[in-house]
Amino acid sequence: MKVIIALAALAVVAVTAQYPSYPSYPAPAYPKPSYPKPSYDYAPIPYNFAYAVKDDYTYNDFGHQETSDGYAKTGSYYVLLPDGRMQTVNYKADENGYVADVSYKGEAQYPEYKPAYSKPAYPSYKPAYPGPAYPKPAYKPKYN
Repeated sequence: MKVIIALAALAVVAVTAQYPSYPSYPAPAYPKPSYPKPSYDYAPIPYNFAYAVKDDYTYNDFGHQETSDGYAKTGSYYVLLPDGRMQTVNYKADENGYVADVSYKGEAQYPEYKPAYSKPAYPSYKPAYPGPAYPKPAYKPKYN
């Protein structure tokens, strides 16, 4: 058994001696950049914004208001729901996460459905001619 292991090791050494190893090169040396490394650490910028939309024709009524001191954001938004209620969300977002308080004003209303479509005032289309001007065939087709 020892002889077989020794012969196997000798064979491995002989095979690796036939093939040269790949050359090794030193790591490339690049000059340091002449410009300074950019810093992405910006100072916090406080802001405040708000918008509102109220369109009676399309029944759209919604808005949003937000304030930030650069770190935490607080605000609210509202929307008039199709059932007549007003949904308002007051929120705060900071390093601890997003916390929202959702409230509803009003009572949900579901009026009776009345289709908006009615029959047209004009008559439906009918061809001006009574039927074909040629006679019916005298034979009976095979596919009937």
